[in-house]
Amino acid sequence: MPLKVQEVIGVPSRYKVLEGGRGGGKSYSFADALITKAAYEKTRVLCTRETQHSIKDSVHRLLSDRIEYLGFSPFFDIKRDSIVSRVGSDFLFKGLLRNINEIKSTEGVDVCWVEEAEKVSQNSWDVLIPTIRKANSEIWVSFNPEDEHSPVYQKFIVNPPPDCRHAHVTWRDNPLFPDVLRKEMEYDKRVDYDKYLHVWEGEVKKYSDALIFKNKVFVEEFETPEGTQLYFGADWGYSVDPTTLQRMWIKDHTLYLDHEFYAHGVEINELEAGFDKVPGSRKWKITADSARPETISHMARLGFNIVGAEKGKGSVEDGIEFLRSFERIVIHPRCKGAIDNFMNYRWKKDRVTEEILPIPLDASNHTPDACRYALEDYIKSKEFRISWV
Repeated sequence: MPLKVQEVIGVPSRYKVLEGGRGGGKSYSFADALITKAAYEKTRVLCTRETQHSIKDSVHRLLSDRIEYLGFSPFFDIKRDSIVSRVGSDFLFKGLLRNINEIKSTEGVDVCWVEEAEKVSQNSWDVLIPTIRKANSEIWVSFNPEDEHSPVYQKFIVNPPPDCRHAHVTWRDNPLFPDVLRKEMEYDKRVDYDKYLHVWEGEVKKYSDALIFKNKVFVEEFETPEGTQLYFGADWGYSVDPTTLQRMWIKDHTLYLDHEFYAHGVEINELEAGFDKVPGSRKWKITADSARPETISHMARLGFNIVGAEKGKGSVEDGIEFLRSFERIVIHPRCKGAIDNFMNYRWKKDRVTEEILPIPLDASNHTPDACRYALEDYIKSKEFRISWV
C-alpha cells in the first residue's frame, strides 16, 4: 500500500478520501484495510454508492475476492447479501438513491464506505452524512474525478471539511499496476493525451461538451432475453491499438451492448481465442473493418461467419448519427472497453477558438466503429427513426 494511502487510512479522521486515476488501487486499498480491521475488531461497515440495483452492483465481490486473496477466509462468513466476521463485524450493502430512508434508520455504523462517489447527488450526501453519527465513526470516500462541479469534488477537494484526510492516487502509486492496464495507459497517452490526463492521471474531464454520446450512455446490469436477434461488429487493432468484437441487440429504441472482446496488441494467432470469448460469435454474422481483408479471410477459414463492412464516403458521420438516434445506449458493466470508448469519444475542437467542430476525433472510437459495422445494413437504409425496433 503506497505511503500516501497509509497516511490517509492509518490516522483516525472523520473523512478519508482517495481519488485519482484508473489503476491506482484506491478500492483495493480501502477493501484491504476494512477487511483487516473487521477481522480483529468488531466493526459495522456500510458499503454504499448512489445506485445499487442488486448486490452485483456493490463492492461485495471485491471484498469477497480480497478476503480470499489475503488469507482471511477462516475469519469471515460470506453470505449472499452481507459479510460477517467471527468477531461480530458485518458489512452491509445499500444504494443511496433507492434506500435512503432505510439507510437513515441504520444504527451503529463505524465506517461508511462510499464507492464511485463521483455519482452521488447532493441530496444523498445531505442525508447520509448526519446518518453516520456513532462516536468516532468515519466516512471513507473513493472516486475517479469526472466533473469539477460535482458534489463530491466540491465537497472534498475544493472545500474540504474539517478532519478530512485526502490523497490523490494514480497508476504510479500502485506497485502492482498490471501490464494489461499499462498497455491501455500507454496507448491513451500516445493517441489521446487529454483522455490520458483524465482517465489515468485523475484530472477532471475538460472535454465533456464535446462528447459525441453525451447523456446517451448508461452502465447497467441486464439480462439478454432468449430468442433475441444479435448483431456482431469487429474493429481490428494495429500494433498496440485495441482490437474489439462487440455483441449487441436492440429493443424499445435502446441499443444494448452485452458482451465484448477488447484487448491491446492482439496478434493474429490470438484472435480466434479472443472472439470465442464472446457468446454466439460462431453462430451469428460478424461485420468487421474491411481495412484488413487478410484478417477477415483468416477468421473465415477458422469457421467464423465474417464479412467486411462496405464503409464508403460519409459512413462514419452516418453511423454516428444513427447511433445517436437511439434514446439510450445501455452497456453491461463487464464491457469495459465499450464503456471507456462511448464515454470518451468526442468531436474535435478548434485549436485557437476551442469551438467544437463536426469532425469526430480519431480516438476512443473502436467500439463505436464496431457498432457501426454491425448495424451497417440499417444505417445504409437511412431509417434513423428506428421504426424497425
